[in-house]
Amino acid sequence: MSLLDASKTAPLEGGASFSLANRLARVAWGVAWLVLARWTPPPLHRWRRLILIAFGAKVHPTARVHASVTIWLPANLALGAHCLVGPGARIYNQGRIEIGAHTVISQGAYLCASSHDVRDPAFQLVLRPIRIGERCWVAADAFVGPGVTINDRAVLAARAALFEDAVVDGIYRGNPAVLIRERKLNPMPSRN
Repeated sequence: MSLLDASKTAPLEGGASFSLANRLARVAWGVAWLVLARWTPPPLHRWRRLILIAFGAKVHPTARVHASVTIWLPANLALGAHCLVGPGARIYNQGRIEIGAHTVISQGAYLCASSHDVRDPAFQLVLRPIRIGERCWVAADAFVGPGVTINDRAVLAARAALFEDAVVDGIYRGNPAVLIRERKLNPMPSRN
């Protein structure tokens, strides 16, 4: 892994948390997204998918990512079928982030897959992957914290902050987010 030992690199004094190769890859990624994707109109999802894939993301051919999305490192990202990452969402994926099929990450949502060891005086970075299941909804401006699993069909309300796992079909709101009720999806209409 490209994560460095904070006791040797002293990040609190300006030292790096990641290897030089990782930092260079992120510079190349940032420039590529800025030049090739950031300006693109909303319908160009296919083009943005190609750029993400070129930088190591696992992206289903039907996933959609808006141009104003910020992604820390595509190689730590997996997007399922028909998932949508909305305008202005921030995917801070120092640790891996997986988003399931038919899941919506709304505008301004923030997914953060890392933290620091609060007991470590050197402030060691700790990677804590996020997994979001199928048919979930992370609403506008919501925050998903490090290490969280959002199980299938769960909903995180607008501006909520989730720091613990969400149960299947749970609807959560608040800061910290709490379970308020069960989501009862209507049956899918048949496609004839």
